[in-house]
Amino acid sequence: MIKKLLLVFIALFAIQSYAQEGTASPYSFYGLGSLKFKGTTENRSMGGLSVYSDSIHLNLRNPASYASKNLERYDYESRPVKFTVGGNHNNSKLKSDTASDEVNSTTFDYFAMSFPVGKFGVGMGLIPYTSVGYKLETLNASNELSSKFRGDGGIYNVYASVGYLISDGFSVGVDLGYNFGNIKNNTIEYVYDNEGDLTQYQTREDNNSDVGGVSMNLGLIYSKMINDEFELTTSFTYRPTAKLRSLNSRTYNTVSINPFTDQETVINSIEANLQGLKDTSLIVPTKLSVGVGIGQPRIWFVGADYGYLNSKKFENELYANSNSAGNVTYSNASSVSVGGFFIPDYRAFSSYLKRIVYRGGVRFEETGLNINEEAINEFGISFGVGLPMGNSFSNANFGVEFGKKGTTSSNLIQENFVNVFMSLSFNDRWFEKRKYN
Repeated sequence: MIKKLLLVFIALFAIQSYAQEGTASPYSFYGLGSLKFKGTTENRSMGGLSVYSDSIHLNLRNPASYASKNLERYDYESRPVKFTVGGNHNNSKLKSDTASDEVNSTTFDYFAMSFPVGKFGVGMGLIPYTSVGYKLETLNASNELSSKFRGDGGIYNVYASVGYLISDGFSVGVDLGYNFGNIKNNTIEYVYDNEGDLTQYQTREDNNSDVGGVSMNLGLIYSKMINDEFELTTSFTYRPTAKLRSLNSRTYNTVSINPFTDQETVINSIEANLQGLKDTSLIVPTKLSVGVGIGQPRIWFVGADYGYLNSKKFENELYANSNSAGNVTYSNASSVSVGGFFIPDYRAFSSYLKRIVYRGGVRFEETGLNINEEAINEFGISFGVGLPMGNSFSNANFGVEFGKKGTTSSNLIQENFVNVFMSLSFNDRWFEKRKYN
């Protein structure tokens, strides 16, 4: 177990050390940033499907999954302690009507663990909630640089979960999380003289928000064998509205910009009087999801999820009153995921390929963000594999997703992206009853 834990922390350190901004999406400019996917590589490889849960993989999307039946391999006395860590690399090609660009980002996605306590299951972990990372520029009528927008940061969620097995196949759960983080934003408005040359000094507006607050998530899972072969699984999760406290500051800076290196030197600064915006509340909107699926245990599974997010209030007041780009409104968001997996023969220890888990899925999301009266939607299709590690329940999971977000209409940007994600999932038995002859 010590070796497995060491591998988890090495993987976590490597992912976090290499990671830069959590996203490179220009759409992270708006609201609290881009919402991060709350789930594992296994979920993402199936189009974001979260209805399926088993005894050897963590399901971060539903706290009821932490409680399950004991395993035959452990003489029905217990089930494994589970650890997982995951990361993601994103490559996006950005395209507008007039230009194109390419951006990359590598991010830490999650670190989590769970352990059994009788009919209870207890879990804890760290997951990014939102991510901000953008560099945007606008041009004036003379095709000269007019404004530059930059931002970075995001919000993390550290949580503890408890699930309870009411009866075989029926479990409920709750997780309580603390959200924390920092979001930074700055804007430069470029000024030119009568001859079209950049003036000696420019004005830069810096905004900073330190965010913190508690949120909760409720869930249930019900599974039942409908005959000797097939099992039906349903799930439900509900996150009530929560408020995060945001302590804000704004500074106006006079800067000098080196025309060759683009380096900015601050000449002087003035702290802005934010009045009612110094201490604000950010809304974590209500979210609910339902899922249903059918399959043969340890052979195959196919399911679908529907999610609804009350994102009309997903707005950052501080930045809404700052310089922004476009006419922005928010509507309620929704998502649909369809996916599943197939295992040729999980008992075929003489054939490694037959024990590999093959996953796939598709998803469509209405993000709720509307810019210049254009809805920003997202689509993705994903594939993945789960590679067994030795003769234990542990595995390495790899997946890839191809998709697009946004549109080139109304002077907007379309992202064509490829996400490559991986995770390590370790399982072991900590508590074992001593047996005497």
